[in-house]
Amino acid sequence: MKLYYTPTSPFVRKVLVTAYELGLDERIVTELLRPTPTKSDATLSRANPLNKIPALVTDDGDALFDSVVICEYLASLAPERPLVPAAGPERWRVLRVQALCDGILDAAILVFYERANRPRELWWPAWLDGQSEKALQGLDALEVEAARFGDDVDLGQICAGATLGWLEFRDVLGNLRASRPHLAAWYERFSARPSMRATEPHA
Repeated sequence: MKLYYTPTSPFVRKVLVTAYELGLDERIVTELLRPTPTKSDATLSRANPLNKIPALVTDDGDALFDSVVICEYLASLAPERPLVPAAGPERWRVLRVQALCDGILDAAILVFYERANRPRELWWPAWLDGQSEKALQGLDALEVEAARFGDDVDLGQICAGATLGWLEFRDVLGNLRASRPHLAAWYERFSARPSMRATEPHA
């Protein structure tokens, strides 16, 4: 399988940590691409017409995107190691945490792009404040979820780890741990996992 990736993407990291936790990492070859919000990459567009990272080309030549779909596909290759419960309240909890984390990232990435790509005098304060508020509210909800995280790794925890890793790497929202003790303690433990160490973001 070929994964189009960039090492700074939290959505790529979610996929890679999932692959490591499922024992599938050695089946994936990565190809580095650096698409931007303002310019498409022709190679990536052939796999994902939305021109977004990550995109996975399977052994059969099918292209899959985005991270939610790719993680679902990887899970189908290792059914003996389920990362999402098949049914019941725990299934919906894990999927809710995944959606929460993706939403936090969506808001925080908009803040990051606004600051990184526009001259400071053109920043839109109301936009920055509004998106930051959404991301911070999401993190407060994740603090509640983290208090219920168990010892067995699931997709929700993988998403939470990738989310916190990117937020601290980019320092988009300031200190995330001071007012979120459950999340901070959990992340300290989770970030020491081999799958997280092997996928740490770098510029």
